[in-house]
Amino acid sequence: MCGIVGLYLKKPELEGQLGKLFEPMLEAMTDRGPDSAGFAIYGDEVAEGWIKLTLQATEGGYDWRALMGALEGRLGCSLDWFQNASAAVLKVHSDEAAVRAALAELAPGVRIMSAGQSIEILKGMGLPKEISERFGLARMKGSHIIGHTRMATESAVTMEGSHPFSTGADLCLVHNGSLSNHFRLRQELKRQGIAFETENDTEVAAGYLTWRLQQGDSLKEALDKSLEDLDGFFTFAIGTRNGFAVIRDPIACKPAILAETDDYVAMASEYQALASLPGIDKAKVWEPEPATLYIWERA
Repeated sequence: MCGIVGLYLKKPELEGQLGKLFEPMLEAMTDRGPDSAGFAIYGDEVAEGWIKLTLQATEGGYDWRALMGALEGRLGCSLDWFQNASAAVLKVHSDEAAVRAALAELAPGVRIMSAGQSIEILKGMGLPKEISERFGLARMKGSHIIGHTRMATESAVTMEGSHPFSTGADLCLVHNGSLSNHFRLRQELKRQGIAFETENDTEVAAGYLTWRLQQGDSLKEALDKSLEDLDGFFTFAIGTRNGFAVIRDPIACKPAILAETDDYVAMASEYQALASLPGIDKAKVWEPEPATLYIWERA
């Protein structure tokens, strides 16, 4: 059992409140996921030609300054970065592949949580409140955010195994449920060149989306095909650079609820996570239909 929450702001003037609005939503899902928690926030975009990566160390006290100095020398270009608890957000005018190769050589123990122009993924072990406070969620700004609270069923409780999982540039996925064919699908995807870092079944779903997108599918096409190829029970929330999407399996036994006003679209595994939102008493509230894609994106 896990908890999913998401918040998409329709009006740019509300973006300064994103973290403050979202924090109680994430913490409301504590009973559904006390093992670990995480979120993917979108905002603070870098310009074309730049890449933004979220890096996370598995141990405390990591010397990010030393790494950034070595990375700057290796890439031969200036870079911007800042530290947030056990994570660092790196912005660099360089090719993503070159940055990944340099990081693999200079810091093999550092994990790349996300890459793109907008996304930052921050996650870790602990209660949702601890994760919120660790990364300063309430102070964060952005256009939209999805989050997850985990109660492990398929793999060990680790930082790497917590959600969200990156599925490509500015794409990520969170999942409530379990996949019955993840072992077989993992082997098939490995043969297609998809790499995995955990035994988590959700990472297989993320890898599946990555593969479909590499084949030229749109996000809608990839998610439609996931209904055919992923066996099990799932509610997915997917973050994109321009918005987010929600889809449930054809049986839809994992809970989900959506709410929409003139100011925002919100989703959660349970209504209690939406109760703190302003104007929720006047919102359109409904349960998403089985095997139906709901997507909100900026033009």
